[in-house]
Amino acid sequence: MIYEVKGRLVAERAREFLDKLSDGSIEAQQPDGREIVASMWRARIGYDGIARWTETCFCPTPLAHERETVLEHFFSELETVEADQHRTYSGAPLMEHLAFLNVDTRTVA
Repeated sequence: MIYEVKGRLVAERAREFLDKLSDGSIEAQQPDGREIVASMWRARIGYDGIARWTETCFCPTPLAHERETVLEHFFSELETVEADQHRTYSGAPLMEHLAFLNVDTRTVA
């Protein structure tokens, strides 16, 4: 099944989230790590701090394992609804937003 997902990014955990998405630790998670990473590349975040994306999941409870292992650590107010296909939402790419939040402002002239 494909699900439309939305949740509020926990900004104070952005550095940890980007690190885990980038270092392969989430991707190595079985059985859903690769899909979690792919869905974060599809995700967009609006000015309201709400990220939206689609994600494929075959759990009896939608995104149960994904929520427990990753999503609930980095998002609040998570909501899911069934979808018939993947889609791209408006807003800034989440991965770019995470990188922006992680800029070390002490090194900026």
